[in-house]
Amino acid sequence: MGEVSRGARALVVCPDIRGMAYDLDAQSRLAEAEGLALAIGVVIAESFVLPVREVRPNLLFGAGQVDNIRIACEQDEVELVVVDGALTPIQQRNLEDKLARKVIDRTGLILEIFGARAQTAEGKLQVELAALQYQRSRLVRSWTHLERQRGGLGFVGGPGESQLEIDRRLIDTRIDRIRKDLEQVRRTRGLHRKARAKVPYPVVALVGYTNAGKSTLFNRLSGASVRAEDLLFATLDPTMRAIDLAPDLRVIMSDTVGFVSNLPTSLVEAFRATLEEVTAADWIIHVRDAAHADTDAQRQDVESVLKDLGIEADEDTRIIEVLNKSDQLDPEDVGTMLAAARRRKSADTRDQVLALSAVTGEGTGDLTALIRRLERAKNKVRYCRIPQGQGDIVNWLYQHGDILERRDEAEEIELTISMTDADIARFESRFPELALAVEKPHTQPAE
Repeated sequence: MGEVSRGARALVVCPDIRGMAYDLDAQSRLAEAEGLALAIGVVIAESFVLPVREVRPNLLFGAGQVDNIRIACEQDEVELVVVDGALTPIQQRNLEDKLARKVIDRTGLILEIFGARAQTAEGKLQVELAALQYQRSRLVRSWTHLERQRGGLGFVGGPGESQLEIDRRLIDTRIDRIRKDLEQVRRTRGLHRKARAKVPYPVVALVGYTNAGKSTLFNRLSGASVRAEDLLFATLDPTMRAIDLAPDLRVIMSDTVGFVSNLPTSLVEAFRATLEEVTAADWIIHVRDAAHADTDAQRQDVESVLKDLGIEADEDTRIIEVLNKSDQLDPEDVGTMLAAARRRKSADTRDQVLALSAVTGEGTGDLTALIRRLERAKNKVRYCRIPQGQGDIVNWLYQHGDILERRDEAEEIELTISMTDADIARFESRFPELALAVEKPHTQPAE
């Protein structure tokens, strides 16, 4: 959206509405709102929680509270007021009139961050779509300056068409164009997934609450230099890289945008093309900030978004839950958190929970070993007889599979091997003269 100046002095207000259910307590929500504001480069002059007994349709806050906000703005020379909640178009306009300052709500704030961080053409399209949908909702008939009638000259609007109607029509046209472009992005992503499936390496997607340490873990495992800062939404565009987690385990790892509580629905929909990478992943690593005071609430927010994508966090066998930043906790606390996380899981996923520190690297070896074991569990058992003297073939099988049993006979070597579908296909392509049998061959009795 690009309407907020970096370095602008801001006042952050967190409404605490009576009777409304919140995932986080008021002070935690205020702290998160401050983090979001800092992410767009403003200077926070003041911030506070404001109890709201009854929502006023025209202002959200009571008249006395609005006066207090205005006084705080004047005392601290505030240029921008951030309201950590959803404002109706009328509420936003009226607050701006009363305060004589720019006012943005939570959705507008997140859009500002996304607009500043999007780098790829796809990311920019997704941000623009969400921004246009948001702006369209701001076109209300109470905005009299948009009600000016325009004469019809045939190239902009028909006779008597209002400026509001023209703006709405232009936005709708652009939204339709972006949706078509994003549909092409989805098709292209689908083709890329099909191409990767032929490689094929397992796809590992990192998901989690914003600032949980996903990019730091991505960099630790891949050796990449993805932006990893102590900022909310430091990563926006998806990053994918083929990496060797172990000498015999290459994966494609994807780092995705983080989530926050009450993520606007329009943003989830606008970024669905990016999030489709998660739904198609072989393994989904949910990175949690174990040291955060509201880590459980953050987990629930992430799992709620995953559920919207058709992924049940406690049941899906692809999910690995990682308690990051364990170096900031006492070992006893880490053990308690691990036990609680495992109790939530189904019997099939209970052992797919571990603690690590992406910063120090402690525990990342356990994560690599877990992914390797899970991948190996998908292997197929095959049987092969290889003539003596063909050590190169035997060595290839040792490098690309797990040898479960070996029998050395006078003229041949009989192997029982656990292998991936991909390596089975590679073997049969490389050594077509040899067969990998599904059933164990009968040993010929000695004469």
